[in-house]
Amino acid sequence: MSDYILTASVRHDLGKGASRRLRRANEQVPAIIYGGEQAPQAIAVDKTRFYKAIEEEAFFSSVITLEVEGKAQQVVVRDLQRHPYKPLVTHADFMRIDATHEITMRVPLHVVNEESCKGIKDEGGELHVLSNEVEISCLPKDLPDYLEIDIAEVSLGTTLHLSDLNLPAGVTLVALTHGEDHDNAVLSVTQAKVRGDDSDAEDGDAAEGEEGEGSAE
Repeated sequence: MSDYILTASVRHDLGKGASRRLRRANEQVPAIIYGGEQAPQAIAVDKTRFYKAIEEEAFFSSVITLEVEGKAQQVVVRDLQRHPYKPLVTHADFMRIDATHEITMRVPLHVVNEESCKGIKDEGGELHVLSNEVEISCLPKDLPDYLEIDIAEVSLGTTLHLSDLNLPAGVTLVALTHGEDHDNAVLSVTQAKVRGDDSDAEDGDAAEGEEGEGSAE
């Protein structure tokens, strides 16, 4: 689990106008913390460290230490609102976590050893990734940055499902708690499609045209 530390201050000036003024100052990002036994709290997160953190995939599946005016809280990201066309985050939602209670998060899937995959390298197949992330449940201390799928020994015609994933200790897949019908496919190695030569297609079109002209005569 990666370590991220963000600093923030309490927002006392609220409303859309206050948020716009905060964004124009270009030093902080409007945000809110909610969850747990405490009331929701409007905050402003220091922009420089926050923008650096959101460039990393692991940030979105990590427990974050949020220091609000010197008081540390453990949180996870629940939502980011982005500007429709500018590379700006307009608002962030953080949820407080409790070390003794499980949390539900979406984490990315990382496929490894594609270059040495038996079904691709030796059998001429191609990889189809059907899911880029999965929903898991675990204690905060067990939260992984991602789940790895090693396909080195995967043969042509194989489909891997959620139940085929290797999970770290203490981690469960939420979908599988709903029954076998939710054991969705996550990737497959299938026969590569044969694409016709463009020149052959052009020759065929030309031949059809000549036949058409001959019949017209």
